[in-house]
Amino acid sequence: MAKPTSFDPKHFERCAILRLEEASVLYRADYTTGAVYLAGYGIECVLKSLILSSVPQSNRAVMMNSFRRSEGHDYEWLRRIYLSNGGPAFPRPTTKDFASVNEWSTQLRYRSDFIRPKEARAFLEAADRIIEWAKGRL
Repeated sequence: MAKPTSFDPKHFERCAILRLEEASVLYRADYTTGAVYLAGYGIECVLKSLILSSVPQSNRAVMMNSFRRSEGHDYEWLRRIYLSNGGPAFPRPTTKDFASVNEWSTQLRYRSDFIRPKEARAFLEAADRIIEWAKGRL
């Protein structure tokens, strides 16, 4: 499978939207763990989109390489990178949503049970609000 090569923030924004849409399909089919996993990737993608939009075009290749490290899946690390590149602080509601999804990890791919529907729905709703907020910044 090919690695993303686009340094365009809109590419990652589109990926975020698609992952959230796919997560919704899985949720409606009662695949709650997969839904949370994909919605979490949507959040990761939108954070990367924000970061790429905050760095000069000439620095985007270097930033893309930094995403390939294990920290590239860590919301807190991504948030710090965004802020350190001049991104404004998250508004209070978005900070609250991030706190509610911060336990997400790529380790979900190894989970064989189902996340409770109420928890999955709350995660997807927070992911939707985060992605909508970020879209307004791009």
